[in-house]
Amino acid sequence: MNPPRKSPQDFLELVERGRRGRLKLYVGFAAGVGKTWRMLEEARALDQRGVDVVGALVETHGRAETAALIGDLEVVPRRRLEYRGVTVEEMDLEAVLARHPQVALVDEIPHTNVPGSKNRKRYQDVLDLLEAGVNVIGALNIQHLDSLNDLIARNTGVTVRETVPDSFLEQADQVVNLDLAVEDLQERLKAGKIYPADKVPWALEHFFQDRNLATLRELSLREVAESLDRSATAARNALQPPRAAGRVMVCMSSNPPRAAMLLRRGSRMAGRLNTDWYVVYVETPEEAPTRIDAESQRHLLANIEKARELGAEVVRLKSSEPARSLLDFARSHAVSDVVVGRSTEPRWRQVLGRSVLQRLLADSAGLDLHVISFEDEERRP
Repeated sequence: MNPPRKSPQDFLELVERGRRGRLKLYVGFAAGVGKTWRMLEEARALDQRGVDVVGALVETHGRAETAALIGDLEVVPRRRLEYRGVTVEEMDLEAVLARHPQVALVDEIPHTNVPGSKNRKRYQDVLDLLEAGVNVIGALNIQHLDSLNDLIARNTGVTVRETVPDSFLEQADQVVNLDLAVEDLQERLKAGKIYPADKVPWALEHFFQDRNLATLRELSLREVAESLDRSATAARNALQPPRAAGRVMVCMSSNPPRAAMLLRRGSRMAGRLNTDWYVVYVETPEEAPTRIDAESQRHLLANIEKARELGAEVVRLKSSEPARSLLDFARSHAVSDVVVGRSTEPRWRQVLGRSVLQRLLADSAGLDLHVISFEDEERRP
């Protein structure tokens, strides 16, 4: 049998992929494990081998030892912006692109840029550098991974505001986990090597508690291991004939009560299965743009943006029978796992058999249906 013919577009994608920069990430489970230090050590080693390396954004956090390690390494001056009467320094993306080094160091990747910047988040700046063919060595902590947001809040009591989508981590060509014993990290904190002395007691009583650090360390080890496993699987699959892989589909209504949690669950499931995923919204006649209320419309648009940020393909369907449309889409797009939230639909819908969840449960033969109970999620220790 003749192999399938490749179109000119297929070849162009390979060419463009070859021009894209490579991404290496140092991942830790807390501040102080040595991410910036290891980045700088690698940069110094590359520089000595004649590689053109610059510091696009390096955060020393006031640590003299880290600042000394920069040495004579070239650092691109930061861009200074005025925001609400305060001067803020950000990575100068345009200057780094103009300089176009072989390798750029980018620290604190989950950082949110000041309004007025080209991109809202620093990880998007990194994507721009990669698209321009600049290789990037970057750093982030595991608690900033978007799909872990609910899990981190539930287990540590800390809500992380700055996150990066899982799809960003999945794009990394190399991921290095920086591990450190919890006791050693706490000793570094007490010795003033992480935060100023006046912040140490508060940190020990809150984020740097034994239980929190142990949880984060376990998550970091697991996430990096799974990332490496996905990379190995992708490499093996590249050498074998393509196989049909079941996809994940998240069913989303116009204004679900826990949309972000539902999307994160779908993102993590797709990541574990190493497959693509969809977020599907069915617009019923009652939810037409001319009839839906402004608040629901605003939530819907925000959820769609969040889904795309997490790496999903968002699909909007129109139908007076949401359950049937969802199941038809799943079966026609090789979906194997369907994720839906347990909603509080009116009792009359259930009595008359018009509950979307009931219809999905009744007619989803051949599909794995995952019903997420948000109450159980919030009570889980």
